[in-house]
Amino acid sequence: MATPTDDRRDLLTVIAYMTAAEGKADELRAELEALIEPTSQEDGYVNYDLHESVENPGSFFLYENWESGEQLDTHLAAPHLVRFAGLLGDLVDEKGLSINRVRRIA
Repeated sequence: MATPTDDRRDLLTVIAYMTAAEGKADELRAELEALIEPTSQEDGYVNYDLHESVENPGSFFLYENWESGEQLDTHLAAPHLVRFAGLLGDLVDEKGLSINRVRRIA
């Protein structure tokens, strides 16, 4: 099965991780799912895949690929992301949101 970076090592990959605050997993899941459609319409979008941990339900991972860092920055400033960022304090545990920008090397 091919992934976007098989043929496009120049893509900017983002791996984001967060764990829901106690009792907030369903609400966090719903808010994350609501980001998918508007994000898929953005310039520079390649993929935006939401995952939930099998071992630790309520822990969520986003695997994203973008054409450029500038387009990712535009995404992060989009109204739906700004709204989501405003909710994070109530929805995630004390570790908050971890965002890692990476490039595929192998």
